[in-house]
Amino acid sequence: MSAESTAGTRQRGKGRRRREPEKGHRGLKAAAWTAAGIVLLGGTGAGFVYFKLNGNIESVDIDQALGTDRPEKADDGSENILVLGSDTRADGNQDLGGGADDGSARSDTAMIVHVHEGHRKASVVSIPRDTLVDRPACTDTEGGTHPAAGGVMFNSAYSTGGAACAVKTVESLSDLRMDHYLEVDFTGFQKLVDELGGVEVTTTEDIEDPDSHLDLPAGTHRLDGERALGLVRTRHGVGDGSDLGRIQLQQAFIKALVRQVKEVGVFTSPKKLYALADTATKAVTTDSGLGSVNSLMSFANGMKGIGPADMHMITLPVVYDSANANRVLPLKDKSRLVWDALRNDQPIPAGATRDTATGEARDVVDAG
Repeated sequence: MSAESTAGTRQRGKGRRRREPEKGHRGLKAAAWTAAGIVLLGGTGAGFVYFKLNGNIESVDIDQALGTDRPEKADDGSENILVLGSDTRADGNQDLGGGADDGSARSDTAMIVHVHEGHRKASVVSIPRDTLVDRPACTDTEGGTHPAAGGVMFNSAYSTGGAACAVKTVESLSDLRMDHYLEVDFTGFQKLVDELGGVEVTTTEDIEDPDSHLDLPAGTHRLDGERALGLVRTRHGVGDGSDLGRIQLQQAFIKALVRQVKEVGVFTSPKKLYALADTATKAVTTDSGLGSVNSLMSFANGMKGIGPADMHMITLPVVYDSANANRVLPLKDKSRLVWDALRNDQPIPAGATRDTATGEARDVVDAG
């Protein structure tokens, strides 16, 4: 990051007291990768929609909460979807690492899925939860208002004002309009992987993390939901044990998940297809625009041509905060390369991730 960018970041943060995260929480980023699989792999419900599945889908109207002061919609046929993985404590998530059932939740995973014109390719940008941002003032879907805050963790947006505030913060950060949002939880992730019959991955090195109940020697494994959850949870099993390393591991896993959906053969079995659709629709919360089986499946069917090789995944270019090694700061110049590319529906340039704390995904898991 240039000296000018660093100075600008520090100046904006001057005089503001940083908000420290709650202790004792081990964030889980697994859930959002399930939602990404639903979005990117699409097509699973084409021609086989059950009306009663509408009752499974939870949706919220974020458009009213966001108002009209938003980036303009793209007119080139591309779309942006904010995918959130929340750590809600309810409905069994406590046993999967969600914490106490106190009614609260945080978005421990956030990624922008940009579907390019023609819906044959997608670019995915993960936003680390520990990124320090200036959160804009926002209104939640219940009408509650929340003041702006500077130098706070990105995932505080969701815990402060839910999905609407998370979308508002992403749009402020990127100056990109989010056309839709999807959210999924821990139990939804585990059940979907089990419904698929597991996901096959090849690890290029041993992965061992007692905290995630994970012990995988290098080689090929078919992971059930529990072990897949452990894989995408692990921070200490690979790399330097950071949150950034975990994101890179998940980026490889989602490609394996995408491949598995394409190969599982559910399209030839109505019973299997219904079971998968039932699990998937129970796993997600969406914006009202995707809040029905017809609209969700139609949206997904439009992207059925996207496979693992058609997905370019990066993490937002960041640098470790010199004041706190557990926090990261966006590299403004490089981040702008990312946002400009998506705004113009162009591939993200390689220079955007070169010489950053994130880089490209490590080959700890071979997605094939």
